[in-house]
Amino acid sequence: MIIYIHGFGGSGEGSKARAFREYFRSIGIPFIAPSLSYVPDLAIATLEELIRSYDHNVMLIGSSLGGYYSIYLAHKYDVRSVLLNPSIYPFDTLRRSLGDAPNFYDNSSFEWNDAHIEMLTKYRIENPSPKNFLLLLQKGDELLDYREALAYLEGAETVMDEGGNHSFEGIERYFVYISKKFAAGDQRSER
Repeated sequence: MIIYIHGFGGSGEGSKARAFREYFRSIGIPFIAPSLSYVPDLAIATLEELIRSYDHNVMLIGSSLGGYYSIYLAHKYDVRSVLLNPSIYPFDTLRRSLGDAPNFYDNSSFEWNDAHIEMLTKYRIENPSPKNFLLLLQKGDELLDYREALAYLEGAETVMDEGGNHSFEGIERYFVYISKKFAAGDQRSER
């Protein structure tokens, strides 16, 4: 089972989630993209329940804040993860979103506060094992500095594009590559 983890203010119906869903279903690989709570503790609890319900037989794809969550979950459950322009320090970068934050699914808003920032700090992993990660970065990411991910996940297999943007422009070009990487990896956790 592949679990896609969307970013801040996103949903399981975002453009990347829909594109991944269509691709993986077309090649017969089970895939889900849950719409997660904006409250970090609730999002993590949902994802952990999903991972346990599939007996840890999962792989993750995380985008932005979803990448941060994926790092935590990949470490805890020893599963593989593809990270798309991951947020490495969301407890810092998401401070600029305090107050009314956008929900990109329906253009509504939600209150993002200091308690949410504090929750994010609990999921920080020191020295994550690079073996669990495939890192996809675009240097043109206008929200996050790609060099933070490179330094934090030093040694992880990395694909880096010149240009691009935070949404990871042209992700479809990497679908076959990602699916081959997942097929080559052991999906079973020993933890």
